Amino acid sequence: MRMLTVDLGDRSYPIFIGHGIRQQKTLFDDAIHGKQVMVVTNETIAPLYLDALVSMLSVDYKVDTCVLPDGEVFKTLDTYGMIMTSLLEAKHNRTTTVIALGGGVVGDMAGFAAATYQRGVPFIQVPTTLLSQVDSSVGGKTGVNHPLGKNMIGAFYQPQAVIIDTETLSSLPQRELSAGMAEVIKYGLICDEPFFDWLEQEMFGLMALDNEKISDAIYKSCLAKANVVAQDEREGGIRAILNLGHTFGHAIETEMGYGNWLHGEAVSVGSVLAVDLSWRMGNITDQDMSRTIALFQAANLPILPPKNMTLESFIERMALDKKVLDGSLRLVLLSALGDALVTSDFPMEDFNACIIDALEASKQANLT
Repeated sequence: MRMLTVDLGDRSYPIFIGHGIRQQKTLFDDAIHGKQVMVVTNETIAPLYLDALVSMLSVDYKVDTCVLPDGEVFKTLDTYGMIMTSLLEAKHNRTTTVIALGGGVVGDMAGFAAATYQRGVPFIQVPTTLLSQVDSSVGGKTGVNHPLGKNMIGAFYQPQAVIIDTETLSSLPQRELSAGMAEVIKYGLICDEPFFDWLEQEMFGLMALDNEKISDAIYKSCLAKANVVAQDEREGGIRAILNLGHTFGHAIETEMGYGNWLHGEAVSVGSVLAVDLSWRMGNITDQDMSRTIALFQAANLPILPPKNMTLESFIERMALDKKVLDGSLRLVLLSALGDALVTSDFPMEDFNACIIDALEASKQANLT
């Protein structure tokens, strides 16, 4: 087992990474401060891992469960309300601990419920997908979607611990594994060129779930995110670089309907668009651009947007992004491979051209 710390003063917490560690009760005991526990999961994960977790914790705690419908389409205020109802009906008090057992949707909603139930109760992240293990479970972003925009309702609220069991990846569909890999590649692009190089060499083993390699990738990803979050917990500055590709990607997710494109798939396309714009601005080389596209493709990820989107639909959706400041769209771009910046200073003709060219290529490839 490996451990690292998200250093946030009195809100610091450990991240544990290992094979089979979801059955190590002491990891939970150290993060549970009362006698009540609410495990929040979904209909897909519950049959796989819920009973064993409840059985282990029930020795010392009163454990209740809330099983949500599965999918990004259910990341709503109504589903959040199901968690609150479960807590209230089971008479949980403010010393309860919420445990999020599942992927990013479960983690975001359970975390938001914990942040707001009786004005805040402790919670633990037990992410079961690669995407949630390397990204959404770390850093304290919680929330739900709105029909007009992704993650527009939420709170910054840090967990007590993140317990990453790599064994859960064995039950992950290949498409979900690829989606998670988009966030792994992101770290190499924004802040760690040697990690990008390593991913190019090891992608075959990573996609085959070689345990040592996948553990290394998760550790390096979490370390990169922990370092950024420690500098900027509430995204007032450098933390925004973690959103490489997300402004473009969220536009795709919102336009296409939540869940039709997986988050990581949209981030893959969004990252390629952001890197393309960086290339047009002269920040990176032709080779950097080609390597980026090849790495996303090696992870079986899309690199072109849906053909039925338009430049206008991208602009309309991106105008609602949280990084819009005083009417100016800010994008995460690359100043070099392995070095990101957040800027509003980009030529609009290049911005428009990278989207138009990608949409034309998508139409020629007849992509949905």
